[in-house]
Amino acid sequence: MFIEASELWDFYDRPLGHMTRRLLGTRLRSRWRHIEGETLMGLGYAAPLMGSFRGEARRIGALMPASQGALVWPANGDSMTTLVDPEHLPLPDNSVDRLLAVHYIEHVDRAAPVLREIWRVLAPEGSAMFIVPNRGGLWARFESTPFGHGRPYSRGQLERLLMSAMMTPTHCTWALHLPPINRQLFVKSGVVFERMGARILPGVAGVMMLEATKSVAQATPKGTPASVLGDLVRLPAVRPAIRPASYGQRLERTNVRASLPLEQEHGFLAEQVLEPDRSIDREPLAGTIKRNR
Repeated sequence: MFIEASELWDFYDRPLGHMTRRLLGTRLRSRWRHIEGETLMGLGYAAPLMGSFRGEARRIGALMPASQGALVWPANGDSMTTLVDPEHLPLPDNSVDRLLAVHYIEHVDRAAPVLREIWRVLAPEGSAMFIVPNRGGLWARFESTPFGHGRPYSRGQLERLLMSAMMTPTHCTWALHLPPINRQLFVKSGVVFERMGARILPGVAGVMMLEATKSVAQATPKGTPASVLGDLVRLPAVRPAIRPASYGQRLERTNVRASLPLEQEHGFLAEQVLEPDRSIDREPLAGTIKRNR
């Protein structure tokens, strides 16, 4: 069962949510440094981490489950958000180069068809990043944060689940070592907690970030000639315009605006932690929240 978009929005509007965005954005950017000309899709509630890729990705969109509801994103320009059925994504085969799933896989009722759909839309050379609650972490035990809901995973559990869906895990990292307490003292020391935790106890972090690639060979019948397999592997990604699901509607902008700090959309790049004097363009995260009835 998905958390409502309004509850997720409220969490990321608080100081702990700001730090969560900063730490997760740092880890994500250190892994995905360059995505020029690629198609990036966010599943679940990935918009808070996608702002820094705008203007860099060729195509970008936020697909939010209908049972969760959606928000208008970005705050300026055309809306890039649409409601979807997790088991029937409104995307063609092999059309996504990078896929970011946040507050998503741990909430679905049936993981197998959802992951199969992700496999279908992912390009042969593309990659998917899954950010899920860590079963051995402290955040999974606090319902005051979104990572305290849904099913938490250990690394072995998630890797086996992805491999059963014909995806190959390629990289795993951990984030959110600070206590999930919305107090100024802990929030201000978030970067210190993150650096110390990564060195001392990486496995007890709040979330796990597991990257996987699409395995084309596993979907190929035995006895397939090598020349045919080579054509499958080199199949270029289809890049048509994104269309919403048949029942989904693109959200219309209203005059209601959310008053969020300017860093809400972009989060923080990895380089900003290492070089605090570097600045980035910032803009509000979201506007109106539309709940599913």
